[in-house]
Amino acid sequence: MAKKVEFSVEDKLRALYDLQLIDSRIDKIRSVRGELPLEVEDLEDEVAGLEVRISKIHDELDECTEEIKSKQNTTEHAKSMIKKYNDQQKNVRNNRAFESLSKEIEFQELEIELCTKQIKELTAQIELKKENIDQNNEKLKERKEHLTHKKNELDDILKETEKEENGLLKKSKKFESKIDESLLISYKKIRSSVRNGLAVVAVERGASAGSFFTIPPQVQLDIASRKKLITDEHSGRILVDKLLAEEESKKMEKLFTSI
Repeated sequence: MAKKVEFSVEDKLRALYDLQLIDSRIDKIRSVRGELPLEVEDLEDEVAGLEVRISKIHDELDECTEEIKSKQNTTEHAKSMIKKYNDQQKNVRNNRAFESLSKEIEFQELEIELCTKQIKELTAQIELKKENIDQNNEKLKERKEHLTHKKNELDDILKETEKEENGLLKKSKKFESKIDESLLISYKKIRSSVRNGLAVVAVERGASAGSFFTIPPQVQLDIASRKKLITDEHSGRILVDKLLAEEESKKMEKLFTSI
């Protein structure tokens, strides 16, 4: 049975600081991309939305065109019925039949008048929809060009950084495996709660890096002794002494160069 390896507090501090250096370098790489991935995603959604909108307007155009054809057919049918009733009026023998046919003719004339009005309205709608399609197509063209530009910009950055980022992510996982689970959970919790992602920082000029709060001399001595894990009471960050930080930074620079 393999003997369980026991790590000293100093070993844990070094492993934590090494992991912090790796994760900070990953953060830096990702910051170069900035908002580009989100910009690309937003532009893709906008392009898709415009395409759906244009397709919908085309469907509405087809419906209007079909409706006009239907109204035209109704108009032609009404005209043929008027002709039929006019011919029948020439052969009627009483006023009652003549009046009945006159009402039918009047109804068909009203039908033609209504259809003419509706065709005019539908034609106006078609013109507006065509203008709408042209405007949306112009906007779609501009958005697609902008999307292509942003995608190319993002691809260029990814090509430059992808290899290093993937290598660093593997190293991050490897270094995580060297740290106790409870300590790793604390590290990640601190990292997610601070703006710059620094969960482990060195003591510089009597204060934790990035802080203006002075650390008492006795606490500084405890940190330098590397006998126990000490956190900054103001930020919650894990503290290491400056010498350890410098030693690990030099070591990790060599590792970064080899990736």
